[in-house]
Amino acid sequence: MFSKFQKASDKVTVFLQIKDSCSMFLRHLSMTKKTSKVQALYDLCSKTFTPSPTPLPSSQAVQRLSSLLDTIGPADLGLKEEQSDDDRGHGIFGLSQLNRVARWAQPITYLDIYECNDFTMCVFCFPTSAVIPLHDHPGMTVFSKVLYGSLHVKAYDWVEPAQIQESKGPSSFPVRLAKLSVDKVLAAPCETTVLYPMSGGNLHCFTALTPCAVLDILSPPYREAAGRKCSYYHDYPYSTFPYSTFSARNGAGIINGKEEDYAWLAEVETPDDLYMRQGKYAGPAIQA
Repeated sequence: MFSKFQKASDKVTVFLQIKDSCSMFLRHLSMTKKTSKVQALYDLCSKTFTPSPTPLPSSQAVQRLSSLLDTIGPADLGLKEEQSDDDRGHGIFGLSQLNRVARWAQPITYLDIYECNDFTMCVFCFPTSAVIPLHDHPGMTVFSKVLYGSLHVKAYDWVEPAQIQESKGPSSFPVRLAKLSVDKVLAAPCETTVLYPMSGGNLHCFTALTPCAVLDILSPPYREAAGRKCSYYHDYPYSTFPYSTFSARNGAGIINGKEEDYAWLAEVETPDDLYMRQGKYAGPAIQA
């Protein structure tokens, strides 16, 4: 009798072990299927931006990361698409000045998704008319994906070798020649844009035409101690500073192409009207 009971018990034990194994497998399979796009993005960034002697990702790595970013929408990051700030049929001159000022005074919200020594994943949420002024990304590669809405992008690259002019007046300041790289509107859905340390529009300005959000991947991140400080600039048309009013060095004033494709950039202090606040990322958690 005991032998029969033992055999039955053994069968039950084996059955339960098999059931537990199946349950664990199904849970693993379920988790695998539910791997979020932001987790996949983190995993790919970790592979792409590992420290190495090569400063830039390969063209294949750029394509893989861009292709993944192209599939990501606001819902994948826990974002709710903001509705357009229309004028409710009254036109801009039908709005009260107070309402217009209140609308334009809304801050840009910064969402920190993940940051390490090799890359940063973050989102900027813009209200209509908000601006991130012209700034640079020294030694950095940056992927930008418009998640919703539309914004105007104006971007430059430095002319090399450096073309610098110095004013002779009492309020002298140096300006450096840059060439226009991008001047267009990006509206979701659109492809990911990529800028590099020396090309693709490393110095750029964003102006929101509607409420919009931009997902950025920066590699390596800003690090002032490592020489990667964010600097801001004001752009002047090429004709603003006639060659005759300057003492030039490094061959300043020599350009190839149309004059309107070039501008003089002067470094400025961080603009006082850059209104940005820290928000809370509410999307899927990342398993680092």
